[in-house]
Amino acid sequence: MPNGFLYINKPVGPTSHDIIDRVRRISGIRTVGHAGTLDPFASGLLIVGVGREATREFPKLVGLDKRYLATLRLGATSDTDDRTGVLANSIWHMANGPTKEEIDAVLKKFTGKILQIPPMYSAKKIKGKKLYELAREGKTFERAPVAIEIYSISIENYSLLPTHYSLVIDIHCSSGTYIRALARDIGEALGCGAYLEELERTAVGPFTLDEAVKMEDLTPDNWIEHLHPINSVIARTTAKAG
Repeated sequence: MPNGFLYINKPVGPTSHDIIDRVRRISGIRTVGHAGTLDPFASGLLIVGVGREATREFPKLVGLDKRYLATLRLGATSDTDDRTGVLANSIWHMANGPTKEEIDAVLKKFTGKILQIPPMYSAKKIKGKKLYELAREGKTFERAPVAIEIYSISIENYSLLPTHYSLVIDIHCSSGTYIRALARDIGEALGCGAYLEELERTAVGPFTLDEAVKMEDLTPDNWIEHLHPINSVIARTTAKAG
């Protein structure tokens, strides 16, 4: 039975578990998993392990640093901190939007080791229940801040659209960073509010989106051609760590 890893370019829409189900059907192998989830509205690199020998190696992959392209909508907030939630406009006028220099100054404050409060709509557990389950019941809990690290963060694009300002940032961060929470906190620091509108994961450790195959291009006839050997994948993580 083939064992190895697939680097998949997840499209917007399906959950990470949906991708796993598709790989199971394509490969005919039941033991399939991923090394780090992506929200349904997010796209980008999803590392999928096929076969028991591959999935056993996930502990060596899940803690790798990540890289994202995140699009923030300024001037509004969301109860989920992203576009899927209940939206609210902040008391802020588009004519008085922050300058690029002001944004740069705020982003510098988020660089380095920081504490981050996880979103209420997240999979973290309190008293045995996931936060998003409690949030859907209308409950809110104090969340303990979590230590993360932002290695770099920079502006890729900042533009005024017909209805709002759009900010695209490139983020290199530690595992466990919530980009939705980062968008929320940047909006608060700018004084205008913000939520995450689009998200693309461009790298996981040494693995990049350029290496990934689109889900729609993966078939029962060609999937093995895209399978990366376990030893070579783990060797790359070791080289990265060194």
